[in-house]
Amino acid sequence: MSKGEKPQTNRVIDTSQASAARMYDWLLGGTENYEVDRAACGELLTIAPSTQQLARNNRAFLRRVVRFLAAEKGIMQFLDHGSGLPTQDNVHQIAQGITPAARVAYIDNDPMVLAHARTHLDDNENTMVVDRDMRLTDDISNATSSFLDWNEPIAALFVSVLHCLPDADDGNDPGALIKTVSEQLAPGSYMVICQLVSEDPAVRDGVTRLMDSATGGNWGRVRQPHEVARYFDALEIVNPPGLVDVIDWLPDAPPPPRHMRPPDWVEWGGVGRVPTRR
Repeated sequence: MSKGEKPQTNRVIDTSQASAARMYDWLLGGTENYEVDRAACGELLTIAPSTQQLARNNRAFLRRVVRFLAAEKGIMQFLDHGSGLPTQDNVHQIAQGITPAARVAYIDNDPMVLAHARTHLDDNENTMVVDRDMRLTDDISNATSSFLDWNEPIAALFVSVLHCLPDADDGNDPGALIKTVSEQLAPGSYMVICQLVSEDPAVRDGVTRLMDSATGGNWGRVRQPHEVARYFDALEIVNPPGLVDVIDWLPDAPPPPRHMRPPDWVEWGGVGRVPTRR
């Protein structure tokens, strides 16, 4: 674990409020969660009953997209923003299963995520765990400067994390964050971006209120597809498949027809390439 940083603070795990990372762990069938997280998940499922299946679909998308970038595009470096609690088939396991020399930096600032990440993710010289808020882009590039070659292509992953960030009028806004990172990356890099979206105002508002309350304000909002599409304005979208429900992004098996899918919400986005000419 020589590549991992020491925690920047002595933050303790707060078990009085739910954590989006621990809730996601429970939805995937994990055990690194508390009663407050399970209770919040129960409320969430009453608003959006498809949430558990959606979490599994999202994890399957992550596996496919990392495999695609490593095997089809030859990407050797990955920067996983808001990596969450370790589970099966983590980014470095997928990428290094294709190219053992692939390097993966995991970025998170949840104290429970960091505790487990340094045990389960930072397990060889080609992985690194960085204790940072994903919005601290300069800090992240500095912390990884001796580990990643920023002059070469990097795959920056923002998988199911941007809905945790609120709108803002500065660089902390999700759209501004994506723009900043895309400008830091070398041409030929890729950005993987998806977040929870819904066309149903009741679902958007209900989930946003619930999660904001349950997590003590550590939440952004459920958005609409056209808002997420704007994150790709400066990128060359990998098309096909384009921007889609992630279940439709180069699936390993035919996905269910649309009339058989839950109508409440989906994880939506895709992959964009940083162009040679800006």
